[in-house]
Amino acid sequence: MDHGQYHTAHGHGHRPEGHANTPDEVGKDQHHQHGGSPHGHDKHAGHNAGDFKTRFFVCLAVTVPVLLLSPMIRHWFGFSTEFPGDDYLLAALSTFIFVYGGYPFLKGLANEVRDRAVGMMTLIGVAVTVAWAYSFAITWGLQGMDFYWEMATLIDIMLIGHYFEMKSVMAASRSLELLVRLMPSGAHLITDGRIKDVPLSELEKGDMVSVRPGEKVPVDGIVKDGLSHTDESMLTGESRPVKKESGSRVIAGSVNGNGVLTVEVTGTGAGTYLNKVVKLVSDAQAVRSESQDFADRAAKVLTFVALGGGAATLVVWLALGHPFVFALERMVTVMVISCPHALGLAVPLVVAISISIAAQKGLLIRNRTAFENARRITMVVFDKTGTLTLGSHTLTKISTTAPGWTERSLITTAAAVEQHSEHFIAAGLMKKANEMNLTIPSAGEFESMPGKGVRARVGGKAVAIGGPNLLAQERIPSPGEHPENGTTVYVLVDGVLAGSLVFADEIRSDSKEAIEALKKRGIKNMLLTGDNRQEAERVSRELGMDGFFANVLPHEKQQKIKELRQNGEFVAMAGDGINDAPALAQADVGIAVGSGTDIAAETADIILVNSKPY
Repeated sequence: MDHGQYHTAHGHGHRPEGHANTPDEVGKDQHHQHGGSPHGHDKHAGHNAGDFKTRFFVCLAVTVPVLLLSPMIRHWFGFSTEFPGDDYLLAALSTFIFVYGGYPFLKGLANEVRDRAVGMMTLIGVAVTVAWAYSFAITWGLQGMDFYWEMATLIDIMLIGHYFEMKSVMAASRSLELLVRLMPSGAHLITDGRIKDVPLSELEKGDMVSVRPGEKVPVDGIVKDGLSHTDESMLTGESRPVKKESGSRVIAGSVNGNGVLTVEVTGTGAGTYLNKVVKLVSDAQAVRSESQDFADRAAKVLTFVALGGGAATLVVWLALGHPFVFALERMVTVMVISCPHALGLAVPLVVAISISIAAQKGLLIRNRTAFENARRITMVVFDKTGTLTLGSHTLTKISTTAPGWTERSLITTAAAVEQHSEHFIAAGLMKKANEMNLTIPSAGEFESMPGKGVRARVGGKAVAIGGPNLLAQERIPSPGEHPENGTTVYVLVDGVLAGSLVFADEIRSDSKEAIEALKKRGIKNMLLTGDNRQEAERVSRELGMDGFFANVLPHEKQQKIKELRQNGEFVAMAGDGINDAPALAQADVGIAVGSGTDIAAETADIILVNSKPY
């Protein structure tokens, strides 16, 4: 890509901020899609985190007098709160907790029994029901010790546990909602040749919108007219701004460069790429992981163990000649105690909090099972461009070719022309100028030369900046070889080649840390790239990697991953583009960097939103 191809218009551009959907709206959509369940099954059907929280605090308040009225608690702590009818008040308060606080678990028990999927809710439901029923019978004349306080505290613990579980899962979703904020709040709708600003909600498929220089693209669409480049790094991890011309696809939330684009709308609202990413995580939360399946299987077994153990206890004590009431009390004790509080809380909490923490660190878990299997990884294979490299161009070489020119004067003159541009070349140039503490003069008579470059007058001199096409237009021979990795920009002053600038995609500062961290854990690493051998070897050597594969086509990347797996490696593949999608799908764990393209995100198990490898 030569520098001269990116200019069709020049200007600052207005960047409207906002988003298509508020985080609350996105959260409501997700909650509605899954029936209020963070996992997409019946466990929490009809209840959300706020509902569990309310029930917990109400039940907690009622539990206090239940504890004070319980004979066992009074006996342990040596105090008395007896008064006429205290046992009936205890029964009434406990019954309220059983009905109000236990409702989600009793409903879950009914759903699991109905679906023949006995699990954790059945175990909890049986435990609280047996404790309440036996205690209620004690209140009305049966001989024995009630279990009201045990039932109340069990319900309290389970309510707060499920509240934290759901809260943690929704926190993971909210991290995605920040992506939605990339969306602008409105668009420039073209109707009968006239442009008017409208909110995104009014746009429909097939509408035509104008995207001005520097603005965020408001919709997914197809370019019908114009030439520009868009920065999609926040969305796709592309290594450099992508050229957009007639027929090119643009993604909502990406930033337009210096050209004006006319775009036909193909997706708005829920149909945009950003909202699809949000739904991606919602779908992931609806998928059961191995640990959760194991917990449910264990809960099913323990339910039958509790029921069977209780029945066996009753039979044994009766067989030993003890009274029925004596045997019944011990049966209930076994069934209440056998409810595994830790299992009911630990597994769902660990899964939910793990996803939340991962999301906070920029990891979106699409496949929970793959996430759990990450502990088995023996090798990580990295794509290069946009994964281990910055994905943005940095000025790496400055050459002067005319007498009287220095690096400082060349950068100062070039920056004067490019200082208001949003293009990646201009961004790299201005970054260098700032590092050198240069004072940038103003430029006048600016002119864009589509396909060739730009020109302006700086200090009375005619300055032109562009790629090889500019040299050809001015009939100036190319000064030398082009670098294999990078983009060369030429600076002409009054028709004379003053010098050239080379911009290259450099290695991320944290890539080396990532490789070193993997080595400390005994995990091998490889570079897999379509770049030439020289560039692959350079990156691999600088990062201290175990090896590399170069000049590899997309379908060959998949084959390489397959070969590594056949050799006994448990392989994770990290990539950022469509060309990486087959390899991501082939790997044991696929990691899409920079949230990936549509195809990359669909085939990956884990998505790195911030594109950082470490």
